[in-house]
Amino acid sequence: MLKQRIITALVLLGFLFPAVLHPDIFWTALAGLVLISAAAWEWGRLNSLSRYKALWMTAVCAAFCACVWQFKLLFFFDRVFWLMVGAVWVLLGAYLLAGGVTRWTRIPALLRLAIGAVVLCCTWLALVVSKTFGIDFLLSSLLVVWMADIAAYFSGKAWGRHKLAPEISPGKTWEGVGGAMLGVFSIGFIWLAAVEYFSLPSQSLFDRLYAHGFVVFILGLIFLVMMSVVGDLIESLVKRSAGAKDSSQLLPGHGGILDRIDAILPTLPLAVMLALL
Repeated sequence: MLKQRIITALVLLGFLFPAVLHPDIFWTALAGLVLISAAAWEWGRLNSLSRYKALWMTAVCAAFCACVWQFKLLFFFDRVFWLMVGAVWVLLGAYLLAGGVTRWTRIPALLRLAIGAVVLCCTWLALVVSKTFGIDFLLSSLLVVWMADIAAYFSGKAWGRHKLAPEISPGKTWEGVGGAMLGVFSIGFIWLAAVEYFSLPSQSLFDRLYAHGFVVFILGLIFLVMMSVVGDLIESLVKRSAGAKDSSQLLPGHGGILDRIDAILPTLPLAVMLALL
């Protein structure tokens, strides 16, 4: 199983990193479109659609992203739009997590599908907008999610005692959240120190937050880490309501695409929002 996970992870990184690092934004947009389309199919499957009917979710999300790209509509999604996305994510996260699995199952199926389509399309938009800010902004935003996930896993394994949301995701602990915070703070300070020491030009998420002061830097990272946890918990909630362990088996040893991007769904749009404040 470990060997399979490592191979799958390497293949996935081999697909993503060239697209993210390529100077032409088209390749980032295309890679994001592929992932979001697959995740849309998984969302449909988790919300009672058959294998073939779930392809409509893929078609809707893919068509939206393709139209935005083809007709150059990115400029419509301005600061006000991202503030609205941030507000909706905070309110939606609080509403769903407070009600748990029962509340999610009471939401009409069509609305649940619409929520997924909007969330996934906003994530694709945030990916493309992040790339327009610069590769360093996109990489630093993704690094926040990856570091939070890794640090939470190891700190939770080592010291986890107090359950975070036992009815939704029994394995997550408050100690894991604390480890995620420390990990993200550490990588943020290391990034800032390296930029200053080597006199590197940088428009990373860390630099943009720190430009508003130390307090904003700290509060911004705390907010992003907490929302990455919210994204993870909401996906767990959706899977639990469907009686599924993984969102799919598209990634051998890793589950599905949603299992890998759940924390990115709120974090990347919110990083764009903070960058535009």
